[in-house]
Amino acid sequence: MPKLKTHKGAAKRFKFTGTGKLKRNKAYTSHILTKKSAKRKRNLRKGTMTDSSNVAQIKRLLPYG
Repeated sequence: MPKLKTHKGAAKRFKFTGTGKLKRNKAYTSHILTKKSAKRKRNLRKGTMTDSSNVAQIKRLLPYG
């Protein structure tokens, strides 16, 4: 079997935690920030876990995670 290639776009967006869960950043933080409240922007800075419905697909993209 040849080595598998990592999907570099996914590698930049997702990180594995120590227990093997997938961590991601939240969306809606890049532009049009003036109409968003400070509380909303502050909460968007925090990372979150990837939804379980997407985990299997992302793990296929990151074979060595």
